[in-house]
Amino acid sequence: MSHQEILQDVVIKFAGDSGDGMQLTGNQFTVNSALLGLDLATFPDFPAEIRAPVGTLPGVSGFQLHFSSNPVFTPGDECDVLVAMNAAALKVNLKSLKKGGKIIVNTDGFDSKNLRLANYPDGVNPLDDHSLDGYEVLKMDVSRLTREALKEFTLGTKEKDRAKNMFVLGFLYWMYNRTLNNTINFLKEKFSKKPEILESNIKVLQAGYHYGDTTETFTTRYQVDRARMEPGTYRSIMGNQALTLGLVAAAQKSHLPMFLGSYPITPASDILHELSRYKSFGIKTFQAEDEIAAITSAIGASYGGALGITTTSGPGMALKTEAMGLAVMLEIPLVICNIQRGGPSTGLPTKTEQSDLLQAVYGRNGECPMPVIASATPADCFDVAYEAVRLAVQHMTPVILLSDGYIANGAEPWKFPQEDSLKEIQVEFKTQRGDQEMVFQPYVRDEKGVRPWVKPGTPGLEHRIGGLEKQNITGNISYDSENHQLMVKLRQEKVDKIAQYIPEQKLDSGPEKGKLLVIGWGSTYGAIKTACEAVRNGGEDVAHIHLRYIRPFPANLEQLIRNYDKVLVPELNNGQLVRLLRDQFLIDARGMNKIMGIPFTKSELVETIRTMLED
Repeated sequence: MSHQEILQDVVIKFAGDSGDGMQLTGNQFTVNSALLGLDLATFPDFPAEIRAPVGTLPGVSGFQLHFSSNPVFTPGDECDVLVAMNAAALKVNLKSLKKGGKIIVNTDGFDSKNLRLANYPDGVNPLDDHSLDGYEVLKMDVSRLTREALKEFTLGTKEKDRAKNMFVLGFLYWMYNRTLNNTINFLKEKFSKKPEILESNIKVLQAGYHYGDTTETFTTRYQVDRARMEPGTYRSIMGNQALTLGLVAAAQKSHLPMFLGSYPITPASDILHELSRYKSFGIKTFQAEDEIAAITSAIGASYGGALGITTTSGPGMALKTEAMGLAVMLEIPLVICNIQRGGPSTGLPTKTEQSDLLQAVYGRNGECPMPVIASATPADCFDVAYEAVRLAVQHMTPVILLSDGYIANGAEPWKFPQEDSLKEIQVEFKTQRGDQEMVFQPYVRDEKGVRPWVKPGTPGLEHRIGGLEKQNITGNISYDSENHQLMVKLRQEKVDKIAQYIPEQKLDSGPEKGKLLVIGWGSTYGAIKTACEAVRNGGEDVAHIHLRYIRPFPANLEQLIRNYDKVLVPELNNGQLVRLLRDQFLIDARGMNKIMGIPFTKSELVETIRTMLED
């Protein structure tokens, strides 16, 4: 008979071959956790190859989930439970498992072939050689048990084996005292037109649950109580989903039709997929033949009076640079979403990195200034997308929005806003000449340095467009040297003035003055927040600032920074924000850099922070 234990935090890593359905299993367990009101964070980790060689180390696909009764900001440094569907999954992920942690293994994935593919020496099997004695190993032949559950089905062996992940999911639902309802409903929706596949998956899911219930080997079940969160209606959301909804909301609140011109690229493609589902909101999506066509079609849409959006990752940004310059020269709104990944070139397509910041700030020919803002968490992508649209249409400029693979594919609970809580995005089109204008002057600027937005075909407001330098005021082509310098300065001044129209920077946590300030941006947020909190709990004096606005910086940022003796800037790159801070504020900031395709852990940040405090 089983007994129950109450836990505060659990970190589970699902790992197996890329065909074992670990992403789906992890996502279903995540949805189940969210429905129970638990706080959570996830970290999907999958191969770059569409179908990596079966059973090999490069082919391991993983999904890490941290769920808790307490506030959660990271997917966790170490795992409490590792689900290893084969030998390669165990070998790759064992280092991230706590000593004494649980390993749930599919024994069928540890035959001689799988052991050889995972590069274990001949005759060595980690399930038998006592190398796992420091862990609690729960062995089950998932393949055999799945086939046994489906013995009355006419499916072939390969089709039956595809349901292995459902057996494991069912067992974990038993272990953590969950119901199967959300996954059964998901399966009914996914396989509504394939009744035999539907019934087989449900049967195996239930078999995994009953296996835990009826097998005397497993005697303990666990319960994690509902998190203490701000009251409201929540949903589990991934970064790319939140970014999509932020763009949709901004289009509605600016009363503009939206056009997305995009070319598929990991990890940005899901934004194209998601936005294509919102045609009823007047949104048009265009899968272009290449990155250049994608951005130039979006520029054309903006010129026509729509909200032009384009999405990509680092390699696509490189191809879009000339067109970005065109949008800067035309001074029209455009939102460019860069969902960063490891580089250079095609680099690490499915791994995370923050290495496109200098590309976003400087990576174009000529003096070509654009605002740059960055999201910090999956849910934050909604607000950042909404703000990117506001800046673009109210300041007549392309805006670069930076996210990354970790944020894009990670999930967390999101207390979504009500429609009436979102501020209107005021947009004005010029529809007629002013009283003193004999001829339309397209580059007359207002107090923000912004020129008017005119829809093509507006009577009396015809004007020249193109990438050649514009004469101030008239917009005519000009090769005059003094005019060129003036226009460069005016475009820069327009971007700089945005600092007057964005919020002042606030401390995320910590004292207003002190020994050490940690400055972060993007997906380092959760790790920095938890690390600073841990150091302060030890009696140390450390504060944390996290930047959303990177170009221009908030107007009060320098003043805040100078309240601290030392500055640390952790980044998933070789030191990019730290260079910008040193350049603009002449401060002695120290960088902490990780370029491994994986996020910072709390423990490595804590160690660096304490070392700086001790120096």
